[in-house]
Amino acid sequence: MTVVDIPPPLPVRDRAAPHDAAAGALSPMLIRLAEERATGVLVREHGTLHLAEGRVVHAESPLAPGLDVLLTAHGTLDPAVWPWTDDIPAAAHRLLAAALLPRGALELCRLGSLYDAGYFALAPSSTPGRFRYGTPAADGPFPAVPVTALERETLRRRELLYRIWPDPSTDGAPLIRADPVAAPPVTQRQRAVLNRVDGVRTAPEIARELGRPAFHTLVDIRRLAAAGLLAPRSTTAAPPRLPPVTDPDIALLKRLRDALEAL
Repeated sequence: MTVVDIPPPLPVRDRAAPHDAAAGALSPMLIRLAEERATGVLVREHGTLHLAEGRVVHAESPLAPGLDVLLTAHGTLDPAVWPWTDDIPAAAHRLLAAALLPRGALELCRLGSLYDAGYFALAPSSTPGRFRYGTPAADGPFPAVPVTALERETLRRRELLYRIWPDPSTDGAPLIRADPVAAPPVTQRQRAVLNRVDGVRTAPEIARELGRPAFHTLVDIRRLAAAGLLAPRSTTAAPPRLPPVTDPDIALLKRLRDALEAL
């Protein structure tokens, strides 16, 4: 009788695995709050997440332009009609009630703003996060975002930036122009970013001036860094200047040393 070796079965991909792969990778506290269906505000070093029953209803960060900037910077919405308030969900209600923007366009902008601020809020931190239980911001007109979705998107963005240029120092440091021997061509978007590089502005400041999402600006800046067109400004302190030498003997020794070095 012939014996036939039966190969082991092929592995079957767990379709649920990709959805849970990011869970807790960035903030175990956030995952725990989601499991508790907690309501309140999670304050982290670089941003704030507002939760309602364990889901993210709003995110904000000083490093990311808010929804007001994104909508008014390029004429999408007249600044005079923006309902100036820190309560973004309430502002969204007012915009829809006044029929100033189509619902789909506003929802897309709001979601982009949330992921933009959430990316910075979930950035590595040197201080622990703090959660304040309580009533969140007013319910917005759009669905809340699951915590796992925010973590997955944040990890995807990190990986994308790393593939473009692995050095993250360009993300927060003042930027300077570089002058490569053979400068590659740049897109119009990248040119607008490059025109604002002056040794003082950082990537978030450039994004705010341009009225663009901060993450999109980081993508442009990393591509420009990979092309050798910009770099982070060195923050190394210059050596302290010594007071002038007044002792005649020390001055003579210094002149002798300088003469010997010149030989």
